[in-house]
This record gives sequence, C-alpha cells and structure tokens, in this order.
Amino acid sequence: MGHFLLATKGPEWSAPRHTNRQVTWFPALGWTGKTIWRMPGRKEQGRSARAAGTRGIRPRRRHGVPKLQGYEIVTAQDLLTTGGYKCHQLGSGESLELEDIFSVKLKRRCSVKQPGKGTLLGITLFICLKEQLNKLKDSTLDLINLSEDHCDIWFREFKKILEGFSSRPKALKILLNPQSHRKESVQVYYEKVEPLLKLAGIKTDVTITEYEGHALSLLDECELQGFDGVVCVGGDGSASEVAHALLLRAQKNAGVEMDCLLTPVGAQLPLGLIPAGSTNVLAHSLCGISHVVTATMHIIMGHIQTVDVCTFSSAGKLLRFGFSAMFGFGGRTLALAEKYRWMSPSRRRDFAVLKALAKLQPEDCKISFLPAGCSQDEQERNTEQSPESDHSGQWQTIQGQFLNISIMAIPCLCSVAPRGFAPDTRLNNGSMALIVVRNTTRPEFVKHLKRYSSIKNQFNFPFVETYTIEEVKIHPRGKSNGYNQQEEGGNLATVPENGFPWNVDGDLMEAASEVHIKLHPRLIRLYGGSLEEMNDSKVACNCI
Repeated sequence: MGHFLLATKGPEWSAPRHTNRQVTWFPALGWTGKTIWRMPGRKEQGRSARAAGTRGIRPRRRHGVPKLQGYEIVTAQDLLTTGGYKCHQLGSGESLELEDIFSVKLKRRCSVKQPGKGTLLGITLFICLKEQLNKLKDSTLDLINLSEDHCDIWFREFKKILEGFSSRPKALKILLNPQSHRKESVQVYYEKVEPLLKLAGIKTDVTITEYEGHALSLLDECELQGFDGVVCVGGDGSASEVAHALLLRAQKNAGVEMDCLLTPVGAQLPLGLIPAGSTNVLAHSLCGISHVVTATMHIIMGHIQTVDVCTFSSAGKLLRFGFSAMFGFGGRTLALAEKYRWMSPSRRRDFAVLKALAKLQPEDCKISFLPAGCSQDEQERNTEQSPESDHSGQWQTIQGQFLNISIMAIPCLCSVAPRGFAPDTRLNNGSMALIVVRNTTRPEFVKHLKRYSSIKNQFNFPFVETYTIEEVKIHPRGKSNGYNQQEEGGNLATVPENGFPWNVDGDLMEAASEVHIKLHPRLIRLYGGSLEEMNDSKVACNCI
C-alpha cells in the first residue's frame, strides 16, 4: 500500500489528500491522500498564524467534499496565493508520493553572524521526479513553517518514514574504473554521483581499480558484510567484470563446483551501474536511458530488477558469466578495437568496423540450440541423446557459413538503434535471442548493419535468422578466418593460436573450441527502472 505526502500550511501542519487507493493514517500527521488539505481558519489559528509570521487562509466549503477531523480541502493554487506553501515542482492538482522522497533537511537562513544555526524557515524535502520517459532527476520541495516544535515533529516523522523503506541501501561498495571512456569516470562520480549519495545518507567505500581484472580479485577477497549493494562506475566491460565477480563469489560461498556448474546460485548483493563508458549497453538496458543521475536515483530509491544471466563454458570448464555475446564479425571488431585504445572511443569503433568489413569472411560453424519452452524433463532426456534432432521442443541444429552470431539475454539498449538488437528480449523473460547472419555479399551485410540506425526491421533479410532459445552450443569447424593477431601486430601470448574472439558484454573473450551458452533466469539483482517503462521506450541498442 502506498504512502503519500502531506502538504502543509502555517503553524498547524496539515495536508490530507484524496486518493483512489486505500486511505493511510500516520501518527501525529493525520489522514493522507492525493489532494492538498488544510485546517479551517479559526480565530485561534489566525492569531497563531499571525504570531508565527504567516497569513491564515479563509476556510471554504466545497460541494461534495467530506469534512474529516476538522480539515477542509484546499487546492495547491489556494496555498500558493497565500504565500504559506512553496512548491515550484508541483502544479495545481498534482501530488507527491512519500516513496518519491529520499531525504529531508531542516531549512534555515544562515548569515555571517549566525554561521552555525541560522533562522529556521521550515523543512526541505529532496525528491525524485520523472523528468521524461525513463529519465529521473532530483529536486526539492520547501515546506515553510517558523515553529521549531512543528518542524522538529515533522522532521522526525519524515525520517522515520524514510527509514521504513527497507529496499533502499544504507551502505554501498563503489568500484570506479578510471580508464573508462575518456577517463571521465572519476569526475562523473565525484561531481554527480557522490553528492546525491551523501544527501541520501548512504555510506560509501570507494575503490579505484588499477588494472584489468582488479575488480574480480578485489571482490573475491574483500569483506562485503556491512554493505547493502555494490556499484560499478564505468562502461560495459567494467560492469560485466563486476557482475561476473559477484556471481563467482556467490558460487564460492555456496560451495558450488565451478567446473560442473549446472544450477548456479544467485548473487547475494544487488549491483548498481553508473554509465561512464562509450556504449553503456547494460546500464541503458536497465534504466531505459544512459543517464548518470537516473542510474544514481534508481540506486538511491532501491529500485531493483532481477535479471537473467548466461554461463559461457568450454570443454566442461566455466569461462565466465555474461548477458550477451557476439561471435564472428562482432567478436573480430572488438578484438581490433582493443588494439587501438589510444584512439577516442568513436574513432576506434569506426576504424575497427571498417577494417573488419574490409576483411569480411564467414566462419564455418555448427550451431545446436534448445528452443525456449522445453521442460526440465525434456532437457534431461535430450541431454542423453545427440543434440541433432529437429523435433519441436528438443535440440535443433543449423550449420554452414555465418558472418555473425549473436546471443542476447537482455535487450541491449543504447541510443544508436531505435529498434534494438534484440527487440523481443527482456531482462527476465527466461529466454535468449539467437540471431544468425549467414554468408552474403558485403553490400548486403552493410545494408543489414545500417538497419539498426533506422526504424526498419533489421531482421527482414533472407540471410538473417532469429530464434528464441534457452541454451546453445557454437562449434567452429575450422581456423579463425578473419582474425590473425600476429598479422595485426598483437602478442600471441594474449590469444591462443587459432583462437576465436568473442564479444561478451563489450569485453574480449577467447575460446579455441566449442562454447556452450546456457541461460539462468533471474540470477542477479540490478538497480534499474521498471520493465513496463523500458518496454515503451523508443531507444534501443547498438549491434557493435
């Protein structure tokens, strides 16, 4: 049941409002709802109001409005015209839910002669408002009252109400990648994120990562007992590494055997993602927008989504956890881009795409997948059989020459493509999107890529096939045709000879043999917006 804010006036703080939902009562605060109310202006109250320096309101009875505990209804405009209620954010007839408040402070006018305390003016509510679809902002609402006693009562009551929101974090472990994007993540955190966390009274412990894999080793060893969540400030690679580390720690704490990971356990702490990278696909998919303040407000307000996660394994050994992957063109493009980190993100991406297109070659692969909706009993029976059957609800196989293979467990939203890379995939619908692009001419493949930046269907090509699956095995049947690290001047010790590059959540992964990808529903909790809002969003993801 929701709680709603009480608007106030004069020395007698009152604000019941009408709502279609069930009426809620608060001790010492009275009735709450969605229409602003006030006390009737009796003579005693008028004298008290004048003594307090505020102006009384003449009571008006409205037709059809019940009189409850001496309160009469008054509109926001009535309060604004009397000068006793300041509200720059709320219009006439609008209301504010208590769930939208994340902090409360006493409002004082300080001077040079009174640097400590100052003159009490009332209380200030810090609120979370929806500015646009999926976009949030922080704002303030001043409730003016000159009475120390009344302000103290309301201040303590609001504090008590805020402490009752158990899903909101009280302490967070912050992991900050200083190398993300244009090395702006440190500035983004300390200028935009930290002030809001401090305002909300959230304690933080910040660690700046020093090298790739630092977050993985840190979360394996550090004590997380006193934290309510972990926050990553960085791009997709950093976010994926932290999510992988949290899930690995959960398996370790539960004593799960990593080499035969059939049913992994979920991460104990939720993960927050502050977008500070070049693409921010994960953060965008969670919030419906790549916006630092929006992501921060979702963390402060305790908005949590349970999200599906994939396991990537090869030869019976777990390689990593992840949300999405690309093999073929997408993997080779990322492998090329990683060699030119000295370039700006946009130039590096464009250069890698052009170079991969210039050497465009298909991969000879065999793909076996389990369609979504297959029951657990069917899966167990099919595991004992050869995964070559074409029967519905069982393992199916396709093979041939493929330019690109994508596996998406989340929508992969970003601002580049309006339709998205996997439009029918959701954060937690228990299925993955398998998108295969068979061999075709370079102009036709480029035309397919350009569709991601238009409103046209990017899958409406004869060489593009889409499947909704729960599990897939990708077996390359030859050497990597389009990726030769020695030719590019790379270090052979980094990637195994004849290894195949994979793009997993914007992070490079190499595998020399078959890769088995399996979906695990709702395995991790992430701070983000509601699924309904995200589904209505017109933004989507970038395929590269």
